[in-house]
Amino acid sequence: MSTFISEFLLGGSGKRVAIKDSIDIAGYPTRSGSRAFADAPAATKNAEVVDAILEAGWQIVGKTNLHELAFGVTGINDFTGTPINPQAPDRVPGGSSSGSASAVAAGLADIALGTDTGGSVRVPAACCGIAGLKPTYGRVSRVGAHPLESSLDCVGPFARTMDDLIAAMQVICPGFAVAGMPGEGTNVGFLDVDCDAHLQASLGAAADRAGWRRSHLQLSEFEAAFAAGLTVINFENWAAFGHLTGKGLIGADVETRLLAASRTSREELAEANAVRERFTRQVDAALEDFAVLLLPTLPTLPPTLSEARAGSKAVAGMTPLVRPFNLSGHPALTVPVELDCGGLKVGLQIVGRKGQDELVCAFGAQLQQSMAGERPAPKKS
Repeated sequence: MSTFISEFLLGGSGKRVAIKDSIDIAGYPTRSGSRAFADAPAATKNAEVVDAILEAGWQIVGKTNLHELAFGVTGINDFTGTPINPQAPDRVPGGSSSGSASAVAAGLADIALGTDTGGSVRVPAACCGIAGLKPTYGRVSRVGAHPLESSLDCVGPFARTMDDLIAAMQVICPGFAVAGMPGEGTNVGFLDVDCDAHLQASLGAAADRAGWRRSHLQLSEFEAAFAAGLTVINFENWAAFGHLTGKGLIGADVETRLLAASRTSREELAEANAVRERFTRQVDAALEDFAVLLLPTLPTLPPTLSEARAGSKAVAGMTPLVRPFNLSGHPALTVPVELDCGGLKVGLQIVGRKGQDELVCAFGAQLQQSMAGERPAPKKS
């Protein structure tokens, strides 16, 4: 089982950073976890986020593994190996940025960069019990990230602590300014979604301990946004990788998904983009009433490796709560919360207004501080 596709040291002596192998580093091939790119030449230029890391004096420690072509949610990869989930070795690490999450959770890196098209930072972060951010779409440069064209994908950081995640955003996101902590009793909207009851209860209790005043709400376009997001992913991934099918170059799971994606029509894409507009307006309207929206990152515990390989329905249920915010473009952060009944850490997702990544991170920092006992638990109103 491999967390890194290649290990090396590059740069200064600052924070240790791992880079997903769908992001270019000059002098190293970008293989995107696929046999199809086994003979890819070395990249000639760094991705812009890699230049930013090096200019900060931080140290790149290697390129991390991923679900092949970044087109999968489990992180299982039979070509390059499947990274271990450090908090639950019998469970999937999550995808597609599996190696990045695994490296941070195992302490092999302080920070890692991944990409998130339909949950591919937030899902593995939640699976592995760490923090992960999908920034506002377009706010962090994708120059040098693959696939080159995407209307959904974002480069985002992983870290064990919000301090490190915020430091990463200060480096890779021009103009990112640290925001102050939200005030006591700040109004937050807690989305009503399908989720395991014990998980929902633990996340609600964590929000209460942070001192926020939560109200429940529903977004009527939420499920439609989930479906529309897949339509867009399918259309764009077929355009990027369809030429690789039928040649024995990619794994069976990704080949099957790509062939299914080939049937996505321009009419379906137009309908998905209409949903995108409606859902975006709905989220924007909700965020006029609340500082942020909260919801679980995953609706259940991550499936076991054996369940995933057996084609369990649990795999299909890993992204319904994350993909809608790729479609809308809002910043979405997952922060680990320990279940009240003990056991694994699960993710609480914090969604904010576009361009207010700083505020989303401030909420994440407050949540993490409250769980560490750095402030007393407030009384429930």
